[in-house]
Amino acid sequence: MKYLVYTITTILALIILFWIGLKVQPAPFPSYTAGTSPADTIPLPENLPSAVERYYLEIYGENVPVIHSAVISGRASMRVNGITFPARFRFTHIAGQGYRHYIEATIFGFPIMKVNESYLDGHGRMEIPFGIFEGEQVNQGGNLGLWAESMWMPSIFVTDPAVSWEEIDDETAVLVVPFGETEEQRFIVRFDPETGLLSFMESMRYRDAEGGEKILWINNVKEWGRLNGEVFPVTGAVTWFDQGTPWAIFQVEEVVYNSDVTDYIRAKGP
Repeated sequence: MKYLVYTITTILALIILFWIGLKVQPAPFPSYTAGTSPADTIPLPENLPSAVERYYLEIYGENVPVIHSAVISGRASMRVNGITFPARFRFTHIAGQGYRHYIEATIFGFPIMKVNESYLDGHGRMEIPFGIFEGEQVNQGGNLGLWAESMWMPSIFVTDPAVSWEEIDDETAVLVVPFGETEEQRFIVRFDPETGLLSFMESMRYRDAEGGEKILWINNVKEWGRLNGEVFPVTGAVTWFDQGTPWAIFQVEEVVYNSDVTDYIRAKGP
């Protein structure tokens, strides 16, 4: 009987300790300090859908910056097998071409799971604790991820000649982006009717590396704020429609534009 009580007490103590560990936020990654180049600007293009034009006038005015790269860092919460872990992340982008993700899920602020994910040269690769995943469905999701995360460098949606917009109504438009040499992918983009700011980007994406069907994939800007003096989507959430709630929420704390990330995007770690 004493052994049973001891065992139950130990298990409860470990559960409580684990729960406390999940409440501890990790320290942010060190700041990205590589040099940057000043952004050129171009006039806001004409003949944009009304909701899109209103959005860009709100965040940039008549002239939009030309962004070639971005290093986006911050902290997050991520649900893995039903457990929500605190995390820290760094996403490195060559605008409209490729990205590298590095994510650490933590307990008591210490990393216990590391994710190295990339979409480079049209090829997606996921390195997670459960294995390495590649293939056509990973590529399809990688390209959608590339463009969904471009909400953090939004000028690319009007400065990249391979991107186009189609009007739906005063609050909604279709964003058409390239996929490979000849294909396209589409997002339904919804804008807040009061502020004019981007609220949702929705697309059909494979969740699994093999098999299964495409699922509605929802990227939601939960909070707009200011970063580097500019209006910026500081908090974003990612939801699979069939799950109903976000599996990940990202809080951006630093963004560095127009640095030479040619080598860094192919590195490992933060």
